[in-house]
Amino acid sequence: MSNRYDEQREELEFQAEQRRLQLEEKRIANAQWNAGLSRVVTAIYSLVGALEVLLAFRFGLRLFGANPENPFAQFIYTFSAPFIAPFSTLFISPTSADATHIFDVNILVAMIAYGVVGLVIGTLIWRIWSR
Repeated sequence: MSNRYDEQREELEFQAEQRRLQLEEKRIANAQWNAGLSRVVTAIYSLVGALEVLLAFRFGLRLFGANPENPFAQFIYTFSAPFIAPFSTLFISPTSADATHIFDVNILVAMIAYGVVGLVIGTLIWRIWSR
C-alpha cells in the first residue's frame, strides 16, 4: 500500500513540476517577445525624436534668419522639406519687418502632429501585441 502511495505522490509531483516548467517556458517566451516589441517601439520613438530635432533645427534657422545659402541650412531645409510639405500652407507665418526672421507656425504644428502620431503608433503597437 505504501509503495502505491509513493508512486502516486511521485506522479503528482512530476505532473506539477511539468506544469511549472511549462508556465516558466511560456513566461520566458512572453518576456522575449516583449523585449523584441520594446525594441520596435523604441526605434519608432527614436525616429520620431530625430524628426523632431530636425524640425526644431529648421524652426530655429528660420526664426533667427539663417542664410539659406549656407550648406548646413541647405542640408536642414532639404531633409526636412518632405515632412513640412503637408503643413506648409496651413497658416501664414508672421515675419519681421525685413522678412528675414520667420516664426513658422507650420513647423510647430508639424512637430506636434508628428509627435502625437509617433506616440499613438508606439502605444498602439505596444497595447496590441505585448503579452
